Amino acid sequence: MPDQSHIAMTAAAGSVGDKAKRGVSVARQSRIAEITPIIARVGSRNQLVVKVTSEDGLVGWGESGLSGREGSVAATIKHFASFLIGQDSRNIGRIWQETYRSQYFEGGRVLTAAMSAIDIALYDLLGKRLGVPVYQLLGGKQRDVVPSFATSMAKTTEGLLKDIKLLVDEGWQCVRTYPGSFDDKDVFDPWSTLSKTAEELIAIRETFGKAICLGVDLHHRYTVAEAASFCAMMPQGTLDFIEEPIRSETPEAYASLRRMTDIPFAVGEEFSSKWEAARFLDAGMTQYMRLDISNIGGFTEAMKVAAMSERHYIDLMPHNPLGPVCTAASVHMSAAVANFSWLETRQSPAEALGYHNDTLFPKQVKMVGPNYVVSDEPGLGIEVDEDELRKQDPSHIEAPHLRRPDGSVTNW
Repeated sequence: MPDQSHIAMTAAAGSVGDKAKRGVSVARQSRIAEITPIIARVGSRNQLVVKVTSEDGLVGWGESGLSGREGSVAATIKHFASFLIGQDSRNIGRIWQETYRSQYFEGGRVLTAAMSAIDIALYDLLGKRLGVPVYQLLGGKQRDVVPSFATSMAKTTEGLLKDIKLLVDEGWQCVRTYPGSFDDKDVFDPWSTLSKTAEELIAIRETFGKAICLGVDLHHRYTVAEAASFCAMMPQGTLDFIEEPIRSETPEAYASLRRMTDIPFAVGEEFSSKWEAARFLDAGMTQYMRLDISNIGGFTEAMKVAAMSERHYIDLMPHNPLGPVCTAASVHMSAAVANFSWLETRQSPAEALGYHNDTLFPKQVKMVGPNYVVSDEPGLGIEVDEDELRKQDPSHIEAPHLRRPDGSVTNW
């Protein structure tokens, strides 16, 4: 009679061997076969999306956030591809470290924008491979819908009031204005715009009362003195947040402005690493974290910044000015963190920018009123019509080169 224990041991050994073979097979199938940047005109701007293909033909999509400099980012992505092809696409954290650390000059917005697109695509790819939505890879979702804030780009008080009434009637609780404040010849005179913008915001608050959260995006066009003067024009309680009043290169400048006003700041869309974010968080120089998942380093870095922000009781208010891939990634991240306020949307009825073309992107994150519905489909839950996307000529687009009235160059 056969030795039953020997048979069991032999079967177990065979089972382990089979699992090992399957593991090797999956690892081979998961290796990166191709990384392809695609620049296309979508709506009023270009988008840079990245396609990562594994050896078994599975595809993940990502998006870079460095608008207007897509060619530089695409070149960096191609360089990264030279040493990433052949690697296991599941090793997302290791790939992040290698792309960041394998050069003497670390970081910078071009590098991290390229890293972001690849990282997002790898998460999309892994979610599809495992049959789970990306938020499950981040610890599971903490909310079923992701509320958004919307923007009015109107240039008159009447236009702003009309837009915001439309948004409030559609259910938005948080709205933002974007004064622009430069003429059709790209001349920006900060002092002449301060009082006009202040009067507009005061009128909005008087019309809609305290029920809405009201912010303004100053697009880092002002100096500390100019921004402080603007804040002083705001009656107490008019503004719930002021976004990017000055540039972020010098945290000490923000510290100076922070001492001059009690209006909450929303800062972070320019950050390209956790190290940049940490300086603002540790010094209390922002009250909302405006990180951009397509600039800061993808999911891998964004989740670390989210955790750092939670330590300081700071909610995320993610920057999301791009297309459907960035929006889907931002929704999954927003669903998975505890500390969250609103996600920026450029799809409200007050804007018609064309960034979320449903012919080019036939499956996107759905919106119901002001809320994004978190997709339960594998990966990001989006589809890209690559053939149609490649037909969209990425004609050269350049942001306005703003000048002061004296002819000197100032910030876009």
